[in-house]
Amino acid sequence: MNSTDNIDQLRKSLKLHRDAGKTIGLVPTMGNLHEGHLSLVQESCKHNDYTVVSIFINPMQFNPSEDLTTYPRTLDEDKEKLLSAGCDFLFIPTAHEIYPEELNSHTKVIVPGLSLMLCGKTRPGHFEGVTTIVIKLLHLVNPDIAYFGLKDYQQYLIVKKMTKDLEIDTQIVGLEIVRDTGGLALSSRNNSLSEIEIDKARQLYRSLRKVARALNQREFKFSKLEKQASREVHEAGLILDYFAICNSETLEPATPKDSNFIVLAAAYIGTVRLIDNIRMVVPHSK
Repeated sequence: MNSTDNIDQLRKSLKLHRDAGKTIGLVPTMGNLHEGHLSLVQESCKHNDYTVVSIFINPMQFNPSEDLTTYPRTLDEDKEKLLSAGCDFLFIPTAHEIYPEELNSHTKVIVPGLSLMLCGKTRPGHFEGVTTIVIKLLHLVNPDIAYFGLKDYQQYLIVKKMTKDLEIDTQIVGLEIVRDTGGLALSSRNNSLSEIEIDKARQLYRSLRKVARALNQREFKFSKLEKQASREVHEAGLILDYFAICNSETLEPATPKDSNFIVLAAAYIGTVRLIDNIRMVVPHSK
């Protein structure tokens, strides 16, 4: 596995493979890799000749109250995992390499509408940071396919819209959530939780499943279901950001006319933010 922290070296290396007619896959990450990340790498290796993984803890997507300085950094362990997963090239730029000037003076990419919903309401500027770094990585790597985990479903939809609107010739692929044996969605932030907190965190998935079962039984009293689930999450000791039943294509609040649903939730345990979701198709009754 080759690696560099330099943009010019990245471009020179990838040009050789592109000129040779090789297909390139990209997996953007912020490091502290777990099995969810590695599933993306393995999928890229299956469908591309050459797989690039980026590790960059993007300061632009953290607001001042969030955990940029304490975000886990485990580069040595990450390199070992990527080597085992089949990664061909690791791009590990510094913040100065990506943003040579101050963040406030850097051009930003904004996806209207979707970026202001759900997580966007309570994390102002977060998705601007995500779309800006993703578009930059897509231009630098020029991959045939880029892979994203569907735990960050809102992010996935935003990146899909951005690439469509800007005519970016990269296929965006989302892969299903990887969970632990108790159902908790894998996240780099889970490493900051104690065993007791992890047990509490699993309530998020239990509540999502309960609502999903109700929807599959065509119980469409959305507000009632959201309130019941919110109460369960609160009683488990989590601080809820939101619990929402939405149309999975638009993230607008669900209506009985919809058939494509997604149930999404975000909550805090201390300073650790958890997100999760379940998608389903409920056919209209005859």
